[in-house]
Order: sequence, then C-alpha cells, then structure tokens
Amino acid sequence: MKEQSKGASALKLILILLATVGFCFGGYKYAKDIKLGLDLAGGVSITYEASEENPSDTDMADTIYKLQKRAEGYSSEASVYQEGSNRINIDIPGVSDANAILEELGKPGSLLFCTFNYGDDGVPTGIAETVVEGKDIKSAGVAQRKGEAGSADSYEVNVSFTDEGAKKFADATAANIGKQIAIIYDGELISYPTVQQAITGGNCSISGNFSVDEANNLAQTIRLGALKLELTEIRSNVVGARLGQQAISTSLKAGAVGFGIVIIIMLVLYRVAGLAASIALVMYTGLITILLNAFEITLTLPGIAGIILSIGMAVDANVIIFTRIKEEIGVKRDVGESIHAGFNKALSAIVDGNVTTVIAAVVLYYLGSGTVKGFAQTLALGIILSMITALFITRWLLNAFYFLGANKASMYGSKPPVEKSKSFVKNSKFCFILSIAIIVAGFAFMGINKSGTGDALNYGLDFKGGTSTNVTFNEDLSLDYLSSDVAPVVTKATGDNNPQISKVAGTNEVLIRTTELDLDQREAMNEALKDSFGVDTEKITAENISGSVSNEMKTDAIKAVCIAAVLMLLYIWIRFKNIYFASSAVLALLHDVLVVLTCYAAFKWSVGSTFIACMLTIVGYSINATIVIFDRIRENLKLKDGMAVSDIVDLSVTETLSRSLFTSLTTFVMVLCLYIMGVSSIREFALPLMVGIVCGAYSSVCVTGPLWNLMNAHKDKKKADAIAKEKAEALEKKKAKRAAKNS
Repeated sequence: MKEQSKGASALKLILILLATVGFCFGGYKYAKDIKLGLDLAGGVSITYEASEENPSDTDMADTIYKLQKRAEGYSSEASVYQEGSNRINIDIPGVSDANAILEELGKPGSLLFCTFNYGDDGVPTGIAETVVEGKDIKSAGVAQRKGEAGSADSYEVNVSFTDEGAKKFADATAANIGKQIAIIYDGELISYPTVQQAITGGNCSISGNFSVDEANNLAQTIRLGALKLELTEIRSNVVGARLGQQAISTSLKAGAVGFGIVIIIMLVLYRVAGLAASIALVMYTGLITILLNAFEITLTLPGIAGIILSIGMAVDANVIIFTRIKEEIGVKRDVGESIHAGFNKALSAIVDGNVTTVIAAVVLYYLGSGTVKGFAQTLALGIILSMITALFITRWLLNAFYFLGANKASMYGSKPPVEKSKSFVKNSKFCFILSIAIIVAGFAFMGINKSGTGDALNYGLDFKGGTSTNVTFNEDLSLDYLSSDVAPVVTKATGDNNPQISKVAGTNEVLIRTTELDLDQREAMNEALKDSFGVDTEKITAENISGSVSNEMKTDAIKAVCIAAVLMLLYIWIRFKNIYFASSAVLALLHDVLVVLTCYAAFKWSVGSTFIACMLTIVGYSINATIVIFDRIRENLKLKDGMAVSDIVDLSVTETLSRSLFTSLTTFVMVLCLYIMGVSSIREFALPLMVGIVCGAYSSVCVTGPLWNLMNAHKDKKKADAIAKEKAEALEKKKAKRAAKNS
C-alpha cells in the first residue's frame, strides 16, 4: 500500500465526509423535484373515442401500440389501454397540462414515402417530394419467400395502400423506375427500396434479404406510421396518485429503517471497514437522488425496485471486498497489504457481476416499454453508481482510516474460521430433485388454475383488464382516506383485494379500477358506496377496460429478456472461457423465475404491473450472486492444480458462503421492511421479491456450482472416452499389423 502522511489522510477523509454531507443535502433538496409516476404522484388521463362504432381488434391494437410509443415520449411509465369497445385511455404521469399534449397524441404518424433528388453522378442528394403519407397505408405484413435449392429462405414486407394511396403510389413508381423511394418515419430514414416497375395494383413488396426480425420491424414501423382510427377526445382529467401520500411516506420510512439495519449489520461484522461502507452507501443515496432529478427519470414502484436491487449490489460489492480483506489478514498479512490485496482480488467478481446486470438493463431499456423501461433506467443508474462508490469511495476511506491509526487486524472484524469444505456437489442431487419438484408443481398448479378459472395465473387489472367506475362523492376526499376507508368497502363488495383508486383533480370525482365486474357486482358496489358514503348512484358510470400491459408490451418484455439472457451468456462465456459457466448461470436464472412463478400460481398472488419488474429484479440479483461463486471457482482452478474439480467447487462455494448469506440478509432486510411497513400494493410487490431473494441465494449456493461441475464432468468423460477409443483403435491396428506380418 502506498504510504501517505496522516495529514494527507485526514484531509482526504474530511473531503469525503464533506462531499457526503453535500450530496445528502443536495439529494434532500432535489428529492421533491424528482418526476414521479402515475402510481406515486398522478398525472394526466385522456380518453379518446374512435369515430368507427365497432373497430376491428387489429385496428384498435395497432392504434393503442402507436399511442403507447408516442406517450412514452412524455414518460417511460405512460400506459395506454382500451376502454369499452371503441375507446382508448391514456395515462401519462408527471404532467399536468392535458391540452398541451392532446393534439400531438391524436395526430396521424409522420410516415412518408418520398422521392430523391439526384446529382449529375446519379447519387441521391436529398429528398425531393412526399408521394405517399402514413394515412395512405392500409396494412403491412411479412411474407416468406422460399429460397432456391441450396439457398436460405428470405423475407419481404408486403404493403397495401388505400384507394387514394394506390393511385399516388402508382404515379410515383411509374415516374421513378430504377430510382429509390425513401421511407421516413418521424424524420428517420428507415428504408430506401429501388423501384423495379410501375406498381398499379395497390400492393407492393419490399425485398432486400431481410431476416425475419428485420422484416417484422419494418412492417411494424410502417403499420405504426399512421393512427388506424380517427379519434375524438371524450375527456381529459388531471388525476391524483394511485398509491397516495401514505404509500410514499411509508415506503420512505421503510427504506430508512432497512437502510439503518443494513448499516448496523455492516458495522457489527466488519467494524472499520463497515464504517467506510456505510459512509459510501450514504453518499450513494444522496447521489442517486440528485441524478434521478438530473436525468429526469420518472420514478415509480418498479423504479424503486431497481434502486433496492442496486443498493443490494452496492452492499454485495463491499461484502466481497471485506471478505477478501479478512481472508488476507487471516494468512498473517499486514492490514495495509490485506486492504490492497482484498480490493485487487475482489475486482473481477465485482466488475463481471455488475457488467452482466448492466447489459440486461441496457437491453431492457432499448427494447422494453412502460414499467420495463422505467425499471431498467433506475437499475442501470444505480448499479453504475454503486460500483463507483464501492470501488473508489470505500477504498479511499479505508486507506485514510488505516493511515490514521486503524491498522490492527481486530478492527476489521473477526478472522474467518478455517472451515472444512462442505459437500455441496455430493448432496446436489437432493437439491436438483427439490428444485425440479417445485417447478413441476408450479406447472401443475397453473394447469389446475387454468381448468378452474380459465387462466393459469391470477392476472390482475394491468394484465387482464377490468372495470373502470367513475364515482362522484359529496365532498373532496383525500387519497389516503380513499385508500383507508373507501378501498375496503370496494373490496368487500367486489372481491377485488387491490382496487386502483385515483382522484380527478379539482372535482369530487374518483376513478375506481377493479377486475372485471358483472352486473350484480357493479350493483353491489354501487349500493355499498351509497350506504357507506351517501353517493348518488345515478351519477355512477362504469366501462370495461383492457389491460394496460398490452400484448405488444408483453412481447417487447419477453423479447428483451431473451436477448439480455443471450448477451449475458456470451459475456460470461467470453470472460470465463467456458461455455458451461455461462449455460449453468442462465439455467439458474430460469430456475429462480420458475420457482417464483410457482408461488404466484400456488398462492394465487395477483399478477399486475409490478410482476414484470419483480421477475427482472430476481434475474439481476441472482446473476450477480452466481458470478461471485464462479469467479472463486475460476481462481481456485488455477491455484489448486491437481485437486479434483468437484472438491474445488465445494471449496469455492464454502469460501464464498458467508458473502452469499450476508448479502442475501441485507437485501432481504430492505425488502422485508417494505413488506411490514408498506401499504397493500407495496406488500403485493415485496412478498414475491423476498421469495426471489431467498431462491436466488439458494440457487447460487446449492445449484449453480454443482450444475457446472456436472456439465464439466460430462465434457471430461466424453474427452476421456474419445481418448480411450483412439487408444483402443490404435491397439487394434497394431495387432492387425502384427498378425499380417506373422502371416
């Protein structure tokens, strides 16, 4: 460790403490300016009605998806869903001026087919004129073209025009044979096919050796280029938060209590090092509050999940470092040398664990939508920030403490006991059987639910849709009162345990969203509201609404998760130079998701908007824990040459066991406080998250290492069998030669 004077160390410590206080003050100052989602702060709710009385499901779905993409320009947490047969509702958090966005949302998309200007050399120099607009497009789809013998199939995009559009396109193609036509969406050039001939039939095919994904993307963009339906605004309201001030205040209190407990745990276990980590975590909290405001990230319940996960990973990084420091002290090293070695040996595990999670966050942000995008933003920001504070701030603090006199081994926690390796590999078959049994039971529960209710899972309002009821009360009620007094009445009358209740600002109107109600349930709720609060049932109106999580959003989320899993697999494969590390890590992720899904099916937990964020949090948490164990296996494979691979796995899991338990404990404590102190919607999110944390720790410790060993042993067996076969064949040839020579 590089020497430095006590004066320099004291100055560094003072500067870090001042920076921490400054960041905390800044975080407190700017916290009120953070953009909050509709669930936390309210926003604008707009309802459109299609001029066509019974529009097709395809036209409604296309229009909803197009509006969803446009609304996300205001907030990544915007939601768009169907109301009744021909109405579309848009909820945009963090805005208060409905008129400012009404016109733009309702405009047809800016899809243009344009001709080019050409220079003397025949090279396009710019756009000439628009020949077809988005409103002239009737439909766009993908067709597969069979390849000739020996060549792969290709895909093309088929576009159909309206009658007016067909005439425009026929004139344009006739005048531009051999030239290109630009397809431009929202100012971006997305394709420029060459005109082969005049197209007069109202249909054209765009070919260009597209893959199926490329063709689908182009077709979708063309479809989204214009709103399929003519829309008229029916109403626009500024609505209050769905969760209310009580949810925010209790969540903040729970977070503070959980954070305090985590700091106490760190101080008890790691003493001086725990103090350094605690200061770094306090600085992290202030910094992330400032950056949420600076980057104008909309914070919602799923976003809070991303922050919780990043705090857990910040603690994890510190625990990895401190465990390494204690190990170095345990082999009689000087404390200063142990600090230096501890950070160096922990670096690869911290970087690999954080990079894999950041990869997932980036993919989810660019390919996801709605709550997925919001979750990805806070997760990526939190992870990058937590890694910086753990690797730099904590290190600077430890160095300063050391040179100021904290140089005794006892100041860094008790020495780790020399433990005999536990038999994780030997006992893994019981863990494999248990995991398989739970997952199979999950599919069985889903089958039972499907046969009984028609749905494998208990889909909530956000996924399945339901009923939106507009109630006018006799006075302006607070949202906290609505949550504490009105919500139980609605639950008792309808059977919906988690109704979504929001106020219309400036009025006595309240929107109550529940699972779909039949006529008897609607009347029961109306009578209950009349008896309990004296409302006029004649002023109560209700409409069926679609789920705010559309099929396209579900598809986007699944696609994003799959691509993220593949990229994480590739990264782990490259870093660990062993495909079995990557494949066992991804299988462990699948295991964790399926086990939590089993709980959703068995206990009939409501599957709502937080479901996706919950699953993504579990994936991010689990992969980080797995990486730490794999990093130790990789290290021990080099250091313990000659030891059986299964023994190396047992040793590595044993050496990282305390880290796995302590990190799981600190993260679990944070979520447990949210569950105990939070409102019902917070508890609905926290409960499966706690199951996921426990499951992630279990799979990392008991499944991933033994699973890698099993795959690796199979590879070694195949290699040994191949060598034995070669030797046997060589021996047979030798015998044959000898026999031929003797004859």
